[in-house]
Amino acid sequence: MNIIEIKNLSFSYREDFHALNNVNLTIRKGEWISILGHNGSGKSTLAKLIVGLLKADKGDIYVDGILLTEETVHEIRRKIGIVFQNPDNQFVGVTVEDDIAFGMENLNFERSLMINRIEDFSKKVDMFEYLKKEPHELSGGQKQRVAIAGILAMNTDIIIFDEATSMLDPKGRESIMDYIKKLNEEGKTIISITHDMKEAVNSDRIIILKEGKLLAVGETNTILNDKETLNSSNLELLLPLKLLYKLDEAKIKNEKVKDILWQLSLNK
Repeated sequence: MNIIEIKNLSFSYREDFHALNNVNLTIRKGEWISILGHNGSGKSTLAKLIVGLLKADKGDIYVDGILLTEETVHEIRRKIGIVFQNPDNQFVGVTVEDDIAFGMENLNFERSLMINRIEDFSKKVDMFEYLKKEPHELSGGQKQRVAIAGILAMNTDIIIFDEATSMLDPKGRESIMDYIKKLNEEGKTIISITHDMKEAVNSDRIIILKEGKLLAVGETNTILNDKETLNSSNLELLLPLKLLYKLDEAKIKNEKVKDILWQLSLNK
């Protein structure tokens, strides 16, 4: 079952430049999708269109069978949570506790349930001891954790992570990615927007955008094995893939070494 259907979607910030140009895409319920692309490829624009923060110039978006319109946008936002790259763009609470509660308040959660979920999800992102802190007392990475906790607490069917771990250190990023993997295993539909191919190897499928158009859509293993597409994407390749391609270019036929490099590139 497709939980998101995008048909002939186009959007421009100015008349002479298409941020997205005739994009067609389907995302299945419970799927983990990684959307990759260089800066300016249209990744974040696509996310904002899906949640109704931008209005398409052309095309339709269906979420769980509902056509996105001005009349249905609030209903659709009950189904989708989004975590942005810059947490200052969505930090609205006076304290960490208030910020995590904000989305649940908008969805009319019972107070007792809100209190339980604030405690639960602040612990999951290692921010429980900061609940009474104000935004200016937090680092960028801590604000990012709070934003993630707030979206997770809303318990939406679909979660979009738009470069949501970019401010975290490697250990923190790994911890959050492990939890995202668990959410997906529990049935959540995950859309991960990233330029980090290492994060993308966890997903079921990879979508590559380039200059507002779909460059490639396919199973993760298939896309990572498509040297021509990856080279044309302007993405930073994983080191094992770079070495693998260099061996091919040098016509070195050590299949055992190549297999090891391939497995390293898919190390989840």
